[in-house]
Amino acid sequence: MDSGTASAELAVPIDEPARRLRVISYNVQVGISTSRPHHYVLHSWKHVLPHTQRLHNIERVAQKFRNFDIVGLQEVDAGSLRSNYINLTEYMAHVGGFTHWHHQVNRNLGHFAQHSNGILSRLRPSEISDLKLPGMIPGRRAIMARYGSEQEPLVVSILHLALGRRARSNQLDYLSDLVNSFPHVILMGDFNCPTASREMNRLFNQTHLHEPLEQIHTFPSWRPQRTIDHILVTPALAVNDVHIPSLHAYSDHLPIAMEIELPRGVDLTPEVPRRF
Repeated sequence: MDSGTASAELAVPIDEPARRLRVISYNVQVGISTSRPHHYVLHSWKHVLPHTQRLHNIERVAQKFRNFDIVGLQEVDAGSLRSNYINLTEYMAHVGGFTHWHHQVNRNLGHFAQHSNGILSRLRPSEISDLKLPGMIPGRRAIMARYGSEQEPLVVSILHLALGRRARSNQLDYLSDLVNSFPHVILMGDFNCPTASREMNRLFNQTHLHEPLEQIHTFPSWRPQRTIDHILVTPALAVNDVHIPSLHAYSDHLPIAMEIELPRGVDLTPEVPRRF
């Protein structure tokens, strides 16, 4: 559960004053290019062994992130054999010019794989927490980053939910309590279920999260037919734009991006600066 501060000279400042926030969520599949169903078989060895294209793909993706303020990552590696022992979240922070980053190991397979979520940020969080999600198979977690004052913070959570419906439902029930504790929340990641699913409808009924107005297909990347990657926000956060950036060749998922208008009461300057 390491965090870091990348070189400040690489940072690209967000708009001043910080009324607009550009966020993106992407399941990067550990930098494995997947553009056909049979690639799951042909490229399966890349999930456990290093290959030369991985860092090239990760670098190209990170360069695209330069237009965003906060990035939520799923299926990155924290530094194992398959990633040449490079922490991919930290590497993307340096390439993309982000001053703050944090990674969260979900499944620790030692030298073979360090399955992780990650967050890249141009804003300094006032607090970052690792949330353990319920499930029969342990390991699923979510990142919670808090920005601004304790009285009216912006809370950003990055998650990768389970494949099973019952586990997803329990995980979303757990996250509902988190969402209802704060007025300004962004919940984003790979939910592994569509907007119209039973568990997502339960989430919308239990919280004040906005149901997306558009169905944006993100999976599979070569012929998107399923809406399983989402960015959900609470009502006070006005959504100006939702779109899919042009990143079709680097994962089996497509990213989803959103521009958000922040209410005037939200000050993203941390109360007590901490080192991350």
